[in-house]
Amino acid sequence: MLICRFKAQCQPHKTEQVREVLEAAIAPSRVVEGVIAFDIAQDLADPNVFIATEVYEDRAALDRQESIPEVGKVMAVLGESLAGPPEVTLFHVSSSEEREL
Repeated sequence: MLICRFKAQCQPHKTEQVREVLEAAIAPSRVVEGVIAFDIAQDLADPNVFIATEVYEDRAALDRQESIPEVGKVMAVLGESLAGPPEVTLFHVSSSEEREL
């Protein structure tokens, strides 16, 4: 299993445009074969920051998700909208478990 954490800070005047393309990518990403979870949040402390948490069965699932047209649109908008380089961390997970709170 792979977990990808993606964090991006937008230029303030581009935040709404980035939010729109990110939002449009959520539903199509969630139905890609091998995508276990796909969530994007806006930072409560800084509304110009978005954080995606993506969980995949394997690298092939990540590659399939990255190839959908909506991700291409996100990447095109991010290229002109970020305030700095994004942070991307890929975690290789050997096991997981659900727990109750």
